[in-house]
Amino acid sequence: MTDWRRPEERVVITGLGAITPNGLDMPSTWDAVSNGRSGIAPITLFDTERFAVTIAGEATGFDPSALLTPKIARRTDRFVQMALGAALEAVRHARLEVGGPSAYDVGVLVGCGCGGVWTYEKQSEVLRTKGPRSVSPLMVPMIVPDAASVGIAMMLGARGPNYAIASACSTSLDAVGQSFEMLRRGDVEVMITGGTEAAVHPLGVAGFERLGALSRRNDDPAGASRPFDTARDGFVLSEGCVVLVLETLSHARARGAEPVAEMRSYAATSDAVHLTAPDPQGAGAVECLRRALARAELAPEEVDYINAHAPGTPVGDPIEATAIRKLFGQNVLVSSTKSSTGHLLGAAGGLAIALACTALRDGLLPPTINLSDPDPACDLLHLANVPKATDARVALVPSYGFGGHNSCAVITRPPD
Repeated sequence: MTDWRRPEERVVITGLGAITPNGLDMPSTWDAVSNGRSGIAPITLFDTERFAVTIAGEATGFDPSALLTPKIARRTDRFVQMALGAALEAVRHARLEVGGPSAYDVGVLVGCGCGGVWTYEKQSEVLRTKGPRSVSPLMVPMIVPDAASVGIAMMLGARGPNYAIASACSTSLDAVGQSFEMLRRGDVEVMITGGTEAAVHPLGVAGFERLGALSRRNDDPAGASRPFDTARDGFVLSEGCVVLVLETLSHARARGAEPVAEMRSYAATSDAVHLTAPDPQGAGAVECLRRALARAELAPEEVDYINAHAPGTPVGDPIEATAIRKLFGQNVLVSSTKSSTGHLLGAAGGLAIALACTALRDGLLPPTINLSDPDPACDLLHLANVPKATDARVALVPSYGFGGHNSCAVITRPPD
């Protein structure tokens, strides 16, 4: 049973699971991203004839029937199906067994920005065409944002705290961050955490298209996501899920687990200025980065790599670059893996953490692809187009979201 009187614990990451446009597990996703292969392609999930944007990052080949029983597959939305698959991979990677009295010390916190949009749209059509008595009695538990966390807990038998959070595109980083804090203060010994999103849907594409947020480079899908590049014209919408297993260092050592990385700190702030645009001065972002470093007890010069949020938007990328320069100058290597993956919205920050962990473990930093003409307003020490072998030990992962959300995690190589 968790000791509520203990001092704050160190936290390690012992398991990674992913379903992304670049691969249906973490190894294949890492192989594609580290080698600069794009996961962006023409949309196949629905007819795009009436859409100005016809490209996205789909989890191509994802088949829930290969992972789930027919009953569970019928009763879950796509965003939950992907979460269940990624959670299975993460738990197997961590060699974690959940059960018995210790199950109350295993929590689940998996966030989602949009919820069950596929089920919502389908049942709305049922209501319109057949009436209220034909709406599925399972519609509500299928669309709510915590459906993924509930499904994972039921699948694994995890009986600790179970909930979801939403903070737009910062969702999964905040989920990992709050899990980190729960572990440090002694609420639990293990957290299964991350984010999931299945918004490559007519409503999702139409909504972001009307905001003017999406790239319209339909004739060049692989080249459409262009963070920091002068020719960037918006982000590429993607779907997917990332789940991480976090646990206290003492718990990991007691069961002989092999950590992938250590999570050193987490911080979050809010701009509180606009529904969708970041603070033009980047003040909230700078403060978030500063707090994350202070809590990790690290100086800026000790950070080796930043996996930037940078989705490729004309407004957001320069503001993030300015925030980085204010703290780090041009002395830290920076790349945006969204150039390969597109923007997974509520799953984006968790994926960035997973990729940063793997980069530190393998000694290989992934590049920003499609960076052929760096914008002078985004003047940084870019890792452009090719990966870099390195002995980096410290990575910083920021995540920003509509509504002024700023979040940041500091990741290091695991303790000896």
